[in-house]
Amino acid sequence: MTLLVGDIGGTHARFAVARRAGAGVALGPVVRLQTGSFPGLAEALEAARAGLGQRLPRRAAIAVAAAVGDGPVTMPNAGWAIAAEAVAARLGLARLDLLNDVEAAGHAVLRLGPAGLAHVSGPAVWPARGVISLVAPGTGLGAALLLADPRRPRVLATEAGHIGFAPADAFEDSLVAALRKRFGRVSAERLASGPGLAAIHGALAATAGAGTPAAAPADAATLWEAARDGRDPLAAEALERWLAILGAVAGDLALAHGAQAVVLGGGIASRLGARLAAPAFRTRFLAKGRFAGRMERLPLFRITHPEPALLGAALAGFALARAARAMPRPSPLA
Repeated sequence: MTLLVGDIGGTHARFAVARRAGAGVALGPVVRLQTGSFPGLAEALEAARAGLGQRLPRRAAIAVAAAVGDGPVTMPNAGWAIAAEAVAARLGLARLDLLNDVEAAGHAVLRLGPAGLAHVSGPAVWPARGVISLVAPGTGLGAALLLADPRRPRVLATEAGHIGFAPADAFEDSLVAALRKRFGRVSAERLASGPGLAAIHGALAATAGAGTPAAAPADAATLWEAARDGRDPLAAEALERWLAILGAVAGDLALAHGAQAVVLGGGIASRLGARLAAPAFRTRFLAKGRFAGRMERLPLFRITHPEPALLGAALAGFALARAARAMPRPSPLA
């Protein structure tokens, strides 16, 4: 059996064909598209079909950066509204299942365990059971609870990235005040995500005496590149501030979840790699007052698998297909 899988974020859309490989899953070549180049999922799938070089499988499991319920799904960072049944009918699919993208990555983490992770800090011990917090900064900030259990591992999608952000010093107070004028409420996602770097960069420029927030470099990608390679001191300082904010948010979520470990995922965590072990992140991750000792004992990892959401979508999709086949068919005499 083969399965069409996708991972739709606010910036990139990825598609592949997955097949079972023994007890695991194998992903075929990945087609990468720009989410903003398409008005919706159906159009992106039609464009991906040519790149996949084969007929689409009859079933699909698509991970999306959005809350998934029973009705149409709205992607706030992409401007898409997805009605699964309508997309399936347009593409000739027998079934299309949607799931949250961080939820999908969580399925991959639970399946791969330490083999798909790199140790960042804290004890290098993977918990056999208990709650694991998955925090994934990208175009937005996603989070999920992973319930490690040898008998019944589970993943719970959350919208924890939208909790209110708690500033920790005078600079962050002023940053939040400026953002509040623009957005009203300031969530953790406003800062601990890709666009947050530009907000921090602009506030630092204003604090340095520019008078008004300076414009970020030509685009977000250029700013992130300048921050990582250090050629722009202000951008590099903004990245240090961003890492501290992400550390604070990740630590808060770990406490809220009662976590036994924390895993960092998402495209930004993948690109930052070893930088996540920086003192800026670690200091704020641990700075939880009376619970600092507990935070010291929490293992922190980052995902190294190149396509965790695609792999997780495949694992979930095949599980749903098995469950559907196992359900008894109604008697024709009923």
